[in-house]
This record gives sequence, structure tokens and C-alpha cells, in this order.
Amino acid sequence: MFGLVLLAFLVVPIVELYVIVQVAGSVGTLETIGLLILVSVVGAWLVRREGIGVIRRVQLQLASGAMPNNELVDGGLILFAGALMLTPGFVTDAVGLLLLLPPTRLPIRLMLVRRFRGRVQTFGFSGPGPGQPGRSRGRVVDVDEVDPTEGGPT
Repeated sequence: MFGLVLLAFLVVPIVELYVIVQVAGSVGTLETIGLLILVSVVGAWLVRREGIGVIRRVQLQLASGAMPNNELVDGGLILFAGALMLTPGFVTDAVGLLLLLPPTRLPIRLMLVRRFRGRVQTFGFSGPGPGQPGRSRGRVVDVDEVDPTEGGPT
């Protein structure tokens, strides 16, 4: 895994520089810089829009008592896409854009869920089983911190 990350940190910048130089040679340096800035601005807007949508879906899932598994994976992919969009370069922007669009994000999410399904252990909302540490019994009470000298909440 470390070797793959190291290879990515070496290869991706070289590929990005090559593509930027090729684009600058074709359309001009200022136009290339402007295009990189434009793609970053559009990418930031898309990250914000998709992120807000995922947050809303997470809230709806939690309100209905369901675990928002797909939404959490989507949130991670959108976060990664945002990092790629902020990285200067056309290749990382293209990959980030693919992760931001729901139709192309879906197969990537399905692949990740399939790959990590056996590796992740989930726990229900109720916590540990009966008789195990951390299990509370009784009702939930909202408690404010009380100052003993004043007799009221602090």
C-alpha cells in the first residue's frame, strides 16, 4: 500500500505538469491558468452543492432511525473529490469531477462498499448487549450542570 501511495505522489505531479505544458502550448499560458482557476471555482461550487445534498440525506436517514451507509460513503467520495478539485491540474480535476457527479459516483461507491463489506464491522444504535459494560438501562434524562452554591443551572 505504501508503495502505491509513493508511486502516486511521484507519477501524478509529473503527469499533471505534462498535461498543463501541453495545454499551455496549444491555447496559451494565460488561458491555461484561467482555465485551471475556472475549473477550481466550478469544482468548489459542485462540492458545496453535492455536500449539502449528502448532509440532508444523512439527516433524513438518521431521523428515520436508519444508518446512512451510502450517504457516508458519498460524503467521503465528495470530500476526496474536493481535494482533487483544489489540486492544480487537469487530470486531478477530471477525476474529481467524475466523483462529484452522482451517475459516475454510484458505481465507484458500489465498488468500495463491495470491497470493504467484510472488513468493516458495524454496531447498532443500542450499543453493547445486555450485561456488557457501556449499556445503560432506564430512561434518558436531560441534565444541566448545577452549581451547588446557587441551586440552579450554571
